[in-house]
Amino acid sequence: MNQGKNIKKKIFNDPVLGFITISDSLILKLIEHPYFQRLKRISQTGLTYYVYPGSTHTRFLHALGATHLMQLTLQVLKQKGVKISKDEERAASVAILLHDIGHGPFSHALESTLMDNIHHESLSITFMNLLNNEYNGELSLALEIFRDKYPRKFFHQLISSQIDLDRLDYLKRDSFFTGVSEGNINSERIITMMNVVHDELVIDEKGIYSIEQYLTSRLFMYWQVYFHKTSVTAEVYLIQALKRAKDLIKDCKKIPSTSTLSYFLNKSDFSQLNAEDIMYFSRLDDTDIITALKDWQFVDDEILKILSQSIIQRKLPFSRISSHPKSDEEIRKLKSKVEEKYNLKDGKYFVHQNKLNIFLYERKTQAIKLLLKTGEIVKLQDLGNPVFNNESNKNICRYHLCFPRDIL
Repeated sequence: MNQGKNIKKKIFNDPVLGFITISDSLILKLIEHPYFQRLKRISQTGLTYYVYPGSTHTRFLHALGATHLMQLTLQVLKQKGVKISKDEERAASVAILLHDIGHGPFSHALESTLMDNIHHESLSITFMNLLNNEYNGELSLALEIFRDKYPRKFFHQLISSQIDLDRLDYLKRDSFFTGVSEGNINSERIITMMNVVHDELVIDEKGIYSIEQYLTSRLFMYWQVYFHKTSVTAEVYLIQALKRAKDLIKDCKKIPSTSTLSYFLNKSDFSQLNAEDIMYFSRLDDTDIITALKDWQFVDDEILKILSQSIIQRKLPFSRISSHPKSDEEIRKLKSKVEEKYNLKDGKYFVHQNKLNIFLYERKTQAIKLLLKTGEIVKLQDLGNPVFNNESNKNICRYHLCFPRDIL
């Protein structure tokens, strides 16, 4: 933002959290930077709007919301006597503002599809390093916090843990835009219950019921929204369309796409990211994918055509989620039916079974700690509450299956 030095304050009207005020000059510059503005064109919840039409909010809005919650939290902690310097306050806000800057088109839907084994968090660090160089080292402390290298651990825990501000924003936000009321957590209440002991994040004892509601709300949101069978199916076919496009290009077939998307379709080795990779990724967003899919509806390749039409025209295949998987033999038979129906040599693009895992609470590595009135600190699961002692709630596993309706 060229004029950033002249702007003292900016107010954003957020439909979920209300008015968000940003008065830090560095944060204002970062918000106006093209890297961050790209998040306006990245869907927060992938293709969830295929089920919940209102779920069209973006990573941009979520990042602003999480930053607002960080500002509120730091004020609460300071009121409780936690010493936080101005530099730490700025760095924590910058770190959470940029925590999702490495997301690609449709967020998690295409994770590692366009660039094999490249996670959005590593890309976020890459972008933060570039911005740090651009702003003469002003993001150095934010990078330490984001990478969990800063000795005061609670700053990183506010960004990434089982009860971080990222989750407190997206659960409330996704609940609002989908209309799924079960996910509407009281993030403000939870924030007022936060505290710090020995530079680690804890929750005041009286906040235990808010934490229980938060964890169960997250579980409901996964089954009703994030793992809804229809949106999962749409994302599976989206991934397959891009894989088919890459396969065709390997076979020297020409297919239409934007110049930005073409770069990723034509390149396969991203083991060593270079400046050109990052430059093109910083230009890539949902619109590149949608533009390509619209054109791919009319290509000669029947597989790519069917996959693209399924997404653009919402002619999605049959899908279901069950407790037990289909056997390999049953999957093979479904693929054979597809091959016969569509006169194809390989039905792998159309029949898919995926394992869906939900961890309600990770008690070993990221236990939520409570500060009792006696001053004692205990782990949440050690209080004997049945919500956390039920074995079935530790790791919930289901199986998603989809295949063309034509073969039913």
